[in-house]
Amino acid sequence: MYMEKTMANQEAPILFIKHLVTAFDTEQGMLRAVDDISFALKKGTTLGIVGESGCGKSVTALSIIRLLPRPVGRIESGNIIFKGTDILLLPSEKLHEIRGNRISMIFQEPMTALNPVYKISRQLGEIYHLHFSDMDKKQIFKASIDMLNKVGIPDPSRCLNSYPHQISGGMRQRVMIAMALACEPDILIADEPTTALDVTIQAQILELMKNLQQETGMAIIFITHDLGVIAEICHEVVVMYAGKIVEQAMSEDLFKTPSHPYTQGLLSSIPRLENKRKATLPIIRGMVPSLSEMPSGCRFQNRCPLKMSICETVSPAMTTLSDTHHASCYRLEGRK
Repeated sequence: MYMEKTMANQEAPILFIKHLVTAFDTEQGMLRAVDDISFALKKGTTLGIVGESGCGKSVTALSIIRLLPRPVGRIESGNIIFKGTDILLLPSEKLHEIRGNRISMIFQEPMTALNPVYKISRQLGEIYHLHFSDMDKKQIFKASIDMLNKVGIPDPSRCLNSYPHQISGGMRQRVMIAMALACEPDILIADEPTTALDVTIQAQILELMKNLQQETGMAIIFITHDLGVIAEICHEVVVMYAGKIVEQAMSEDLFKTPSHPYTQGLLSSIPRLENKRKATLPIIRGMVPSLSEMPSGCRFQNRCPLKMSICETVSPAMTTLSDTHHASCYRLEGRK
């Protein structure tokens, strides 16, 4: 109920995820990769989803646009409400009008997301062909050139005539952004868009996304494991662990007063200039549990330095620390 109470006093979000549960059919039975999560996204803002690999970040993104691998993956329950409409109730033809058009996604690996046997012109042009059937070839070519110019590609004609392997990683990522923004979506989901890019190109991509957001007013869901990127681009942050949200706050509040032990561990492991040279960085010992080996009680208990006996048996509820800051930890109960 904490999310519903928060939403009551604020403007209606453009996207509202409510008690979402996503599971996969395995040899051990149906296992939940995303387990009862809720969050909201406002127009023109950036929401960061952060956590280690295996925490459910990408599954959350694929659930929103209903691109889970079938038949093994399915949404068991919950609501995904976009502009007042529950996406989960839409038939496939209506979903087509939203996916890629009103909600777009930049996938994690541009080299695998782009088809290696087709030129960029065909892959970008296909977006316009699918969603703007009245456009002819000349109009599609001009629109493609304009979009590549917008994302900062210096020689768009040459890029359009290239195959993915013939352009750099940074250029491929810009092409992916161009494809995602071709229909001027209301929401852009960016799944690790700067992974494997050097820091210079990463900074350029982040600046590009911020500038495009200011120009178009789109909302962004930014998925990453890099808290430095979160601090740079996100207004609000959702911290996920083992399929659950463990902390949610405005970006400034999260970095100033991290409240969940997992969030504290993530922040303490970031290298800092004031640290002694060659000093060993703090780490979170252990690994994220697999879907088939989730501990009872708090899912972070096996790695938590502050574990209490109740953590081993009962999962903590979300505690409201302020109107915009929530965390699930027994040590926070009674605080505000």
